[in-house]
Amino acid sequence: MEGNSLEQTLQEGNLYRQLNCLIVAHLRHHNLTQAATAVASATMTPLDVEAPPNKLLELVAKGLAVEKDETLRGVSSSTLFDLGTALAYGSIPDPRVSSVDFSALQDTKGSSKSFSKHETRHLSEHKNIARCARFSPDGRFVATGSADMSIKLFEISKVKQMMLPDSKDGPVRPVIRTFYDHVQPINDLDFHPQSTVLISGAKDHTIKFFDFSKATAKRGFRVIQDTHNVRSVAFHPSGDFLLAGTDHPIAHLYDVNTFQCYLSANPPEIGVNGAINQVRYSSTGGMYVTASKDGAIRLWDGVSASCARSIVGAHGTAEATSACFTKDQRFVLSCGKDSTVKLWEIGTGRLVKQYLGATHTQLRCQAVFNDTEEFVLSIDEPSNEIVIWDALTAEKVAKWPSNHIGAPRWIEHSPTEAAFISCGTDRSVRFWKEIL
Repeated sequence: MEGNSLEQTLQEGNLYRQLNCLIVAHLRHHNLTQAATAVASATMTPLDVEAPPNKLLELVAKGLAVEKDETLRGVSSSTLFDLGTALAYGSIPDPRVSSVDFSALQDTKGSSKSFSKHETRHLSEHKNIARCARFSPDGRFVATGSADMSIKLFEISKVKQMMLPDSKDGPVRPVIRTFYDHVQPINDLDFHPQSTVLISGAKDHTIKFFDFSKATAKRGFRVIQDTHNVRSVAFHPSGDFLLAGTDHPIAHLYDVNTFQCYLSANPPEIGVNGAINQVRYSSTGGMYVTASKDGAIRLWDGVSASCARSIVGAHGTAEATSACFTKDQRFVLSCGKDSTVKLWEIGTGRLVKQYLGATHTQLRCQAVFNDTEEFVLSIDEPSNEIVIWDALTAEKVAKWPSNHIGAPRWIEHSPTEAAFISCGTDRSVRFWKEIL
C-alpha cells in the first residue's frame, strides 16, 4: 500500500510540475511577463521553461471537448440546443490530406501544384445581392445570407444530386430551409459546432439563432440585440461562446447560454475607423483574429480577450476585409482592399507570403484556403475571375471566369472536400466542385 501511495504521490507531483510549466510558458508566450514571473516564483518553476506555443490551450480545449461529449450523452431534449441527431449533424470526416507545413518557408518557385478542374452550377437566386456564405463544420450544409434579409440553407448531397447529368428523380431542390427574421441585410453566418443551430449577424444590430433541424421553422428561436451593426459572427469551437465583429472596434464576446456580453479589459488604442469586417476563431479557440476597416489585423487571446498582437497597416490604409487561421494556428491569411492577400506568422507578426495578381478594391472580398490548405482562392474584380494560388509557392496557378454577372462578393470553401461557393452582386449563388 505504501508503495502505491508513494507512486501516486510521485505521479501527482510530476503532473503538477508539467501543469506549472505549461502555465508559465503560456503566460510568457502571451507577453504576460509579470504574471509568469509570479507563478514561476510561487511554484519554483524555471521562468524560461520551454513548451510549444498554445499547448496549454490545446490541452484544455481537448479536455473540455471530451467532458462536453460525455455530458451530452446523458442530456435530455430540454437542453438549450436540439442536438440534431435526426440529421446526424456534427460528425466531421477525416481531412483528405494533412494541412501544408508553412514553416518550410524556403523559396519553392517552380514546384507549384496544379489546381484540379472544377464544374460549376447556378444553385439559387436571392431577391437581392447574395452577401455571404458559410459551410457547416461537417461540410454537409451551406448557408447563404442576402441583402433581401433572407437566409437559404442548402444540403450538399442534394446539390451534388442536382448536378448529375442523368438524374431520373425529377427536379432536385437543394434549398432545404429558408429563414426570414431580419429587417436589414445579412452580413455573416456561422454554424454551431455540435448542434443544428445556425446564427446570422445583420445590419439591424441583431444576431439570430435558427434551429435547422425543424422543417417548419422560418424564424429565429433566440436573438441577441447588439448595440452596433453586426458585421461578422463566429462560434467558439466549444459552442459555448460566440464573437460578434461590429462597427465597434472591439469584438463583442457573448456567452451563448446567458447572452452576457464581455469586452476586452485592456484593448489597444484603435482609431475612429476601427470597425471589424471579419472575426474568426482558431481551431482550438485559443485565439481569435479580427480584420478591420483601418487596415489592421489584430490577434487576441481567446481566454483573456487581450490583444496579443496588432499588425497595424497590414493592408496599408486600405480596409482589411478577411482573416482566418491555418489549421496549425501558426499563421493567419488576410485579404484587403489594397488588392493583396497575405500570410502572417502569428508568433512574430512577420509577413511570410504575398499572393499577388488579383485586384479587389471595392467589395468586402474574401481570401480562403481550400480544405487541404494547399491553395488560396480569391476574386479579381475587374476581370470577374476567381484566382487560385499555390499556398506554399505563392504562384498563381489558375484564373477562372466566375460565371456571375459582375464580380462575386464572397467566396467560401468547404472544410471537408474540393468544393466551394461563390455569392454574387447578381443575386446568384453558385456551387463549384472538383471534376473527378
